[in-house]
Amino acid sequence: MIRNIRGYLKANSDQMSPVFMFSVAMLFWTIFDSTLQYITPLLMEDRGYSTSMIGLVIGSSSIAGALFDFIICKVFKKTNFRRVFLIMFAICFIYPLLLWQAKTVWFFVFVMAIWGVYYDLYGFGIYNFVGKYIKRANHSSSFGIVQVFRALGGILAPLIVGLVVIDTVDWHAFTLSWVFLIISFLFFIAFLVYMRQRKAVDDMLESIPRRKNMLIELHLWKKLGRLMSPVLLLTFYLLFIDAFFWTLAPLYAENSNLQQFGGLFLTAYVLPELVVGWFIGPLTKRFGKKRSAYACLFLGSLILASFFFITNPIIAIAVVFVASCFISMAFPIINASYADYICDAPQVESEIEGLVDFATNLGYVFGPILAGILADIMDIPSAFSILGLLGAMLAWALFVKSPKHIIIKTTKSEI
Repeated sequence: MIRNIRGYLKANSDQMSPVFMFSVAMLFWTIFDSTLQYITPLLMEDRGYSTSMIGLVIGSSSIAGALFDFIICKVFKKTNFRRVFLIMFAICFIYPLLLWQAKTVWFFVFVMAIWGVYYDLYGFGIYNFVGKYIKRANHSSSFGIVQVFRALGGILAPLIVGLVVIDTVDWHAFTLSWVFLIISFLFFIAFLVYMRQRKAVDDMLESIPRRKNMLIELHLWKKLGRLMSPVLLLTFYLLFIDAFFWTLAPLYAENSNLQQFGGLFLTAYVLPELVVGWFIGPLTKRFGKKRSAYACLFLGSLILASFFFITNPIIAIAVVFVASCFISMAFPIINASYADYICDAPQVESEIEGLVDFATNLGYVFGPILAGILADIMDIPSAFSILGLLGAMLAWALFVKSPKHIIIKTTKSEI
């Protein structure tokens, strides 16, 4: 298997070179983002908020993001990953200062809205980059490689935060996040310089005229949303799981018997992404993208449901790791499907990206909210079990009911 991966990367080195350069920049950006994401529930707990309130506030971030998904289709008439990412970095530089100053509920809600917007910009940017500059056959592998680097950032962030945050969250953690953001930005500038020499895979993506108004946007969102509903529902729940973990895992680690090893719980959730991304390409070529993603969610969710019976936090870490080995494979697989749809219908690229980010934001709205409510009503381990049961039922329904192929077609009158 390792030899096959090495051979694949060598044979596709021209396509993979920009992906690796982009991934390095996103590695340090993910450390920045995950550092702040990890300390946010801890910061709110330090300032006296309940678990339910923490979930509600964190969930509010994606309400703003969901609204932004529709607006961005009007703002960015012609999606360009360079512009999108530069705006994202500008917002990121301001975000830690705002979070550190937050004390009231409404200010926290405002700060979370800012987080939702810059995370949306990341989603728009990466789909545009992969869809335009990477060949269709390499979409799965490209998202897998990006996930590997982002997973490494997600692994390092909790461990780094654990060294900085001891009894309470202070300014050291925020200063550290800025350092990683600056490193990321420098690598991204180098990436932009490199990309000046490269042309889009399909020139249609650069030159399709658009005739947009509000009614056309609503019609396209309705039509595309109906066609893509199975994969959008899968995306919703995958991000629901992600938000669920990032809300409760820091609190579980602080209140369990893990003590100085508390960061390992969230690390166990993120760690599989560092490995499984390399095997996405061969898997999807054999079984297909959507069915592979449904099966991965089903198996991972069943394993996660066993939290009902676990009392030892060390065993809990192991269960999370094994469950995440399956769940994390679904992320790049389904993202590659979206890149395929963009290649099939480049004239509705921004609408596809908007719908994906809308589903993502809904996951991040309801994930933290349900996580906080279940943790307060029951306990954190039981909340994780319910998360697994719901995921298994959804995956089975999608596997049985969803169509084998989704074909995106539009007419001239619709664009």
